[in-house]
Amino acid sequence: MVSTAPKAGQKLAEGEGTVRLTVAQATVRFLANQYVERDGTRGRFFAGCFGIFGHGNVAGLGQALLQDELEAAEAGREPGLRYVLGRNEQAMVHSAVAYARQRDRLQAWAVTASVGPGSTNMLTGAALATINRLPVLLLPADTFATRVSAPVLQELELPSSGDVTVNDAFKPLSRYFDRVWRPEQLPAALLGAMRVLTDPVETGAATVSIPQDVQAEAHDWPESLFAERTWHIARPLPERSVIARAAEIIRGASAPLIVAGGGVIYSDATAALAAFCEQTGIPVGESQAGKGSLPYDHPQSVGAIGSTGTTAANALAAEADVVIGIGTRYSDFTTASRTAFNHPEVRFVNVNVASLDSVKQGGVSVVSDAREALEALAAAVGDYTVGDEYRSRVTELAAEWNDTVSSVYATDEGATLNQNQVIGLVNTLSDPRDIVVCAAGSMPGDLHKLWRTRDRKGYHVEYGYSCMGYEIAGGIGVRMAAPDRDVFVMVGDGSYLMMATELVTAVQEGVKIIAVLVQNHGFASIGGLSESLGSQRFGTAYRYRGDDGRLDGDHLPVDLAANAASLGADVIRVGTAAEFADAVKVAKAGDHTTVIHVETDPLVSAPDSHSWWDVPVSEVSTLTSTQEAHARYADWKKVQRPLINPSDR
Repeated sequence: MVSTAPKAGQKLAEGEGTVRLTVAQATVRFLANQYVERDGTRGRFFAGCFGIFGHGNVAGLGQALLQDELEAAEAGREPGLRYVLGRNEQAMVHSAVAYARQRDRLQAWAVTASVGPGSTNMLTGAALATINRLPVLLLPADTFATRVSAPVLQELELPSSGDVTVNDAFKPLSRYFDRVWRPEQLPAALLGAMRVLTDPVETGAATVSIPQDVQAEAHDWPESLFAERTWHIARPLPERSVIARAAEIIRGASAPLIVAGGGVIYSDATAALAAFCEQTGIPVGESQAGKGSLPYDHPQSVGAIGSTGTTAANALAAEADVVIGIGTRYSDFTTASRTAFNHPEVRFVNVNVASLDSVKQGGVSVVSDAREALEALAAAVGDYTVGDEYRSRVTELAAEWNDTVSSVYATDEGATLNQNQVIGLVNTLSDPRDIVVCAAGSMPGDLHKLWRTRDRKGYHVEYGYSCMGYEIAGGIGVRMAAPDRDVFVMVGDGSYLMMATELVTAVQEGVKIIAVLVQNHGFASIGGLSESLGSQRFGTAYRYRGDDGRLDGDHLPVDLAANAASLGADVIRVGTAAEFADAVKVAKAGDHTTVIHVETDPLVSAPDSHSWWDVPVSEVSTLTSTQEAHARYADWKKVQRPLINPSDR
């Protein structure tokens, strides 16, 4: 059979024509027409595009975004893809990821950067997104597909491979990667990215690399490529036989414990969790991502679990004969490096939409949406409840920890504040629906154990990658996703110095955040860890070099408050609890980004979690401090269980 090629202008199919656009223009138009639907609620998937332009994308995606904006203004409508200018490529990804997390992964951003360093600056953000299972579309520019001018500025040249560019570094950090060498490849690349971005199991960074010459190349596209497309966010159902096995194990438990992870919140399963634990009396400990699964004062809430957990949750974890993990990936902080669950016959029931996470502790693997599984388990366990003695123990342990938190929140009039008190002041002075944001340093661990969460979306700590510099950029994304809620960004001086420039983006966009800048003259978290490992806080303080050449002189005269003011933020310096309270009132009443600068004592730590985190200590040393630290490390290693429960018996 002989096929006749269509003539120029001939329709591709009955009723369908073509539209001539550049690859970049087609990308923008496609993204503007992607929608998602879950539980009957439909919305646009992409909120916009963050970008910094250079020679790799200014004439491609830059021109396409400009054209989209001007055509929208002429038509009296919103742009199909809102454009936001960032100051740092990594920070733009952080803002995008924070936005997606606040929207329960039902909406995301695209991020574009120029060829070379602009694109590779996004690598850290890609890793963060993928580790945290949060959707972001990365559109890094690439060198010429034609190679007509090679080698071009910022091109990587390898003598062994002519087709490798710096963007290949995105491959191990992305859940999906494609490079569009020709216009015809674009539809498949974009559809492949959308499949991953909207899949609760597969989601993370999706990277579509587009060479700079291809971005500007014109092509005749089928009109159907730009039709509205709706992606359904599924709720996988659990198998009935697996639920029956899980329910049997739970019904046989005398001291069960739930570990709630981020999946509880992303699947909007908090109400189902509350109903299940109220029905059964089973207490709930929360991972970093799962904090907010229950309000802090719920009768079954025992707060944070693991290395930065509460003494209540960790005591129950040590005694639990059945652990029910729901939407958790069981990171080392959650399991206290596999020392948390010490009952000799402990059994596990693991509910997760991802099979990868459901098998990590052995036991019964329930591959399912968290809400669907909880509702099925509630029906399957029937009239099972924990005993009165265990219920009383849960209540007593939770009350003891609550008293501990209250004691460290207490302030002395006129005295210098410590970090625990700063957390307490923000927690007390903020509204129940306000959101706290943090990521790195000593603050995340202290927030995990001390913050009293009152709303399921009120706690936003990035602890999958724990990336310094995330805080201010993340706070911008959170506030953009929740414009009706105040956002408190808790950031130490070390993390602030890594990415303070995004304050300019907040001011530019009129996105109000309240940044609490804790100045303790160094890396408080690593300083404390260093001391516990016998390394004497070496290299963790911001000091001049002394006469002996060591970094142990006076503190550096760095004025971070003045720096924040120079970037356009309102700044309030405080030293006492009363001044801090007044500053929060001013910041909340205003409509401008405000930085509250407070000096704290880095040597005052949060209450002990009675837990551990596995960080190896030097086996041999001439230092007594290191020798003592290694002896403590060896004692904890005796408690560690490399494989807790290989089967569900």
